[in-house]
Amino acid sequence: MKLSYSSHGQAMPVATEQITQEAFAAMSHTEIRWLGNASILINSRGHIILIDPILDGFDMPLLIDMPIESTAIPKVDSLLISHIDGDHLNFDTLTNIKAVTKAYYAPPYVSEVMTEKGYSTQECSLGQPFTIGNTLVTPTPTKHNWQNGLEKYKYREWREEEYLGYWMDTPDGAIWLPSDSKLLPEHLNMPEPAVILFDFSDNDWHITYEGAVTLANTYPKAELICIHWGSVDAPDWNTFNGNPEKLLADVVNPERVHALNVGQKLVLTDKVASL
Repeated sequence: MKLSYSSHGQAMPVATEQITQEAFAAMSHTEIRWLGNASILINSRGHIILIDPILDGFDMPLLIDMPIESTAIPKVDSLLISHIDGDHLNFDTLTNIKAVTKAYYAPPYVSEVMTEKGYSTQECSLGQPFTIGNTLVTPTPTKHNWQNGLEKYKYREWREEEYLGYWMDTPDGAIWLPSDSKLLPEHLNMPEPAVILFDFSDNDWHITYEGAVTLANTYPKAELICIHWGSVDAPDWNTFNGNPEKLLADVVNPERVHALNVGQKLVLTDKVASL
């Protein structure tokens, strides 16, 4: 595993790999690209899925360069938002890709906010799978409603169902985004996915490091694409300071831990993943 480190000691990806228009072309397999922090681009045999895209206007300093300008994205078939937090929902990016985005999906309340801002969004709910292109998406539970504990956010009740993970059954295998969440019993009773989009932040409103290792070792064959790390210049925030190298000592089958460069792809073909 190759990493670099910031001047403050934060683990970072070695480089940013620029994403070209070929990443959006028709293909006979599935490609997963990490766009930095929690943003993901999936090309499932030509169907383009964008998850929590933050390519513009983030309100904290970054350690990374973006792998593609949002204005250069040629198409988005399905855009999924997991929750309302500013490192997952960014209207600057949504504005820049609005003309090329066909459909939006988000949890309750988030879908209302997006629709009010001019992005007609389908509400996603637990227990209600939906199909996007060739992929069946099943929302999965999370617990991340941290806003209820802060006075500035008490203008409403933040409900657990307003934060979602997404299980995506593609033709080439299941990709699971548990999303930002405390570890829940339900997370340990899923089928074995081919790939987990793996937040391992050591934070009580995230999975915690111990919880991340438990999740990883519950699914010992799943490839782990590390997310929510190495992107934001915030050395005092444990939500942004995971070090993928630490996982190698604690995760069963450590070769499946992937600290991708920003923009780098993992290829999924008939449930077999490769770089």
